[in-house]
Order: sequence, then structure tokens, then C-alpha cells
Amino acid sequence: MRVGAFILAAQFPGQGQGEALHRAVRSAEVAEEAGLDAVWLAEHHFVPYGVCPSATTLAALLLGRTDRIGVGTAVSVLPNQHPVALGEQAALLHLTSGGRFTLGVGRGGPWVDLEVFDSGLAAYEQHFPEALGLLLRWLREPRVGARGRRYTFREVAVVPRPDEPLGPEESPAGPAGPPVILACTSPKSVRLAAELGLPMLLGMHCGDQDKAEMVAMWRRIALEAGHDPAEVAAAGHVSAGVVQIADARQDATEALSKAMPGWLRRGLAAHETVDGRYRAMRDPLAYTELLCGLHPVGTPRLCADRLAQSAERTGIRRFALLVEGSGDLAATEENVRRLGAEVLPQLP
Repeated sequence: MRVGAFILAAQFPGQGQGEALHRAVRSAEVAEEAGLDAVWLAEHHFVPYGVCPSATTLAALLLGRTDRIGVGTAVSVLPNQHPVALGEQAALLHLTSGGRFTLGVGRGGPWVDLEVFDSGLAAYEQHFPEALGLLLRWLREPRVGARGRRYTFREVAVVPRPDEPLGPEESPAGPAGPPVILACTSPKSVRLAAELGLPMLLGMHCGDQDKAEMVAMWRRIALEAGHDPAEVAAAGHVSAGVVQIADARQDATEALSKAMPGWLRRGLAAHETVDGRYRAMRDPLAYTELLCGLHPVGTPRLCADRLAQSAERTGIRRFALLVEGSGDLAATEENVRRLGAEVLPQLP
């Protein structure tokens, strides 16, 4: 099992944006010290739900400040940027970090971002498969051109090539390039991921039964699409969740119940749709209670058991756990350290 920290750079009530970003950076540094497998970085625009607008930029900083831990985006919102530009960034981070970078991508939402970045609603509703296909070709081929509905350009050289050797000690064939995962929230996105053979990132609002059904659907479609059964069986799906560790479960749930509803209320309400469509907002308190019930929130033994049970039920062995739910820097650092020192040793 591989356990990582999911970092939103969440701006809790009464905090500044710089404070949220400082906590995000420190969480990643402590995650490496604590022996976690990876840190996963979210990106958002114009909302206090998360104040990191570029997961790849923050990933570059963290890759420079760490030596061992993997760093991934969870996710880079593809409709907000050109696939080639994102592919260039991913290749650069892959090569300069010695292969520690993972590119997670997603479709995002119908937010005002699409207006600000001049990509338009069609980039979200229609053109995501084309954009994703172009991104994957950029990461796998030496030269790429496009003749699609959304992107049309002459063939150009891929520079830097993500499959180049990482250093003089590497074999001439080099690595395959940065791993890519796809955020999946619907049967349509599961089908797209399976057809392309991409592992899924599944959200923290889903329970184990939902995730198990999505994994089963992905496996069936991936095999039908002709992907190698061994690769299908070994797919590195990632399950997002929340973790809060305390000596008593009540203390852990109270830490989240005091902090998360205020953050969720402000953060979710700040999302503005590009076309004025109505988007129902989750009840912040009920959502916090749901997350506490679904995920490892409690004593170290309870957290380890819950992670092991989730892996058994879903078949997913990789986790990205939100560690900053208390909203407090010192408490977040302690949470990460306890995850590494008291939970990880109890896992299979």
C-alpha cells in the first residue's frame, strides 16, 4: 500500500492566502520526512477552497525542496490550458526530478475559469477527449501535429522529449515518460480512462462500494479495449480521502467538525459558473460528517484498519489523503507525522 498526502492549500476563515500556501509547502516537506509515498496537489482559480492556481508550478517548487517523495497533480485542469503547454511542463518536471513527477488531469467544472482563460464552455463539455489525446501523444511521440475540431497545427518536435534518459547513468532507451492519471467522477470519464489505459483518481466524496464498482467497470472496458491483462491488473488507481489522527476518535472528528464546515461554506459558495447555471452546494456540516464516516479519522489503529479495509473492498492500493482538515499548521504537521510514524507501520 502506498499512502500520500492530498494538499489543497485550503484557505480557512480568518487566514490569509500566503498562510494557506505556507501550510501546503510545509505539509509536503513533513510528508517526505514522515516517509509518505507522495504528495498530490490540487489547483483552483478565484476561490478560497484552494489558493493554488497552478499545481505544476507548486510541484516544481516541492520537487526542488525534496529528495525522495513523489509529487503529483490532483489535478491539473486540462480545459484551462493548452495540452501541449501542459505536456511540456510535465516532461520538464519528469526529467529534472529524476522521474518523481506524476501528471494528474481532469475536466474541472463549468466555472468562470473558462471565460477568464478564453477556452469557452465547449472545452469543458465537448473537447476534453481531444485535448487529452493530444496531451498523451505529446508525452509519447517524438513529433506531434494536430488536425482536430479544437486544435490544428503543423507537426513540431517534442522538446524536451519525456522519454530521454534521466541522466548519464540511464539506459539509452530512457523511461517511458511521466505517469498520467485521470480524475473520474462519472461512467463517461471511467470509460475514457479505461479505453486509454489510464489509472483513475477517485474522489473523496465516494464510498468504497462506489469506488469498487468504478474499478470493476474500468477493468472490463480496459480489457475489451485490448490492453494487456497484466497491466490492467496492476493499474495504479488512486483513492482520495481525508485523514485526521488523534488518541480518541471523538477528538479527531471534533478537529475536523470545528474547522472544515466554515472552509467548505466559503470555498464552495465562491464557485461561479460560466453560464449562470445553478449548481447545488453540499451542506458543509453534513459533508464533513460524511467524510469523517468514510475515511481514516480516529486513532492510529482505526485509521490503519480503515485504509486496509478500503484497499480490500476496492482493489485500490494507493491513497491521497487530505491532511490539512484542521486548518492549523502545527496540527497539520502533527497529523502528517503521526500518519507516517503510527499508521503506515500497521499497514500491509
